[in-house]
Amino acid sequence: VHMTSTEVLVQNSLLNTQKYFIFASSLPFQVAHVNDEGIEFITPHKITETHVIINITELSAFGNVKDKDSPPDPVRALVLLFYRPPTDPDPESVLNVLLLPETVVLRDVLRTRKERDRDERFIEISPHCKLIPKQEYTLSISPEDDSVLVQPPEAEFDEESYNNYLSSFQVNLEKIMKSIKLFLRETNSSHSVWERRVCLPSTAVRKPRRQSSRISSIARLRTCFIDGISGPVLQSLLDKLFEKNVITEPERESAEELRNNRDKARFVIDTVRKKGEAASSEMIEFLYEGDPFLCKHLGLI
Repeated sequence: VHMTSTEVLVQNSLLNTQKYFIFASSLPFQVAHVNDEGIEFITPHKITETHVIINITELSAFGNVKDKDSPPDPVRALVLLFYRPPTDPDPESVLNVLLLPETVVLRDVLRTRKERDRDERFIEISPHCKLIPKQEYTLSISPEDDSVLVQPPEAEFDEESYNNYLSSFQVNLEKIMKSIKLFLRETNSSHSVWERRVCLPSTAVRKPRRQSSRISSIARLRTCFIDGISGPVLQSLLDKLFEKNVITEPERESAEELRNNRDKARFVIDTVRKKGEAASSEMIEFLYEGDPFLCKHLGLI
């Protein structure tokens, strides 16, 4: 009987690397297992059009064996920094430190943090390190200063529950500092698993200036406001004014009926201006949030 053979090399974490020969003929398939002791013929467990499946029960002494009580292995992780700069004239700022597994999508982290705090800035610095799951870590600062507070004193690295992208540590800086040095260590250890010098942005967040009369401000800038505000910013402003009860639902509906952007802007500014100082202040605050560049152009900041 004419027979052909195909050599197959089998290797994985639980099996020795060994050779198997598959013999094909008009008779049923036979698998010959070649080892140091000779040849062993194995009856296939299952035969398909593309595969011959055999049962192998012997295990390698070099397999991956791990005691269930042994400590977890370190995993690749990221230390991400988000800085909320001081707001004039208050010098206090906040540095948020996130401990995350390396598998996170940075784009998702940035988007989520931005939605939570639009003034927060991502500090791009080498984030890579190795952390042990369920291990407690501490964050230290240099230079040590009474004006710097790190909280909490220690935090656990959780490689599974991180979807909210919350801060593991928060560093409160009561005075303006150009740079600091961060040390991440295992609790009760002097060895740093991550150590970086961090330059802090010096530009403070600027808020709209409090003027003596917001009514006179928006009245004076009425034409520039009508000509300068974009459609999306105007729509956002209209929505916020309604949400905060600055304008009523009928007033919002009247504005929505106006298709021309300049007519809608004219209606909004005139309606708010007639409601007094508080309404005018709210409008300027909302406008700053939606378009700080327009506020600067109008001289409101």
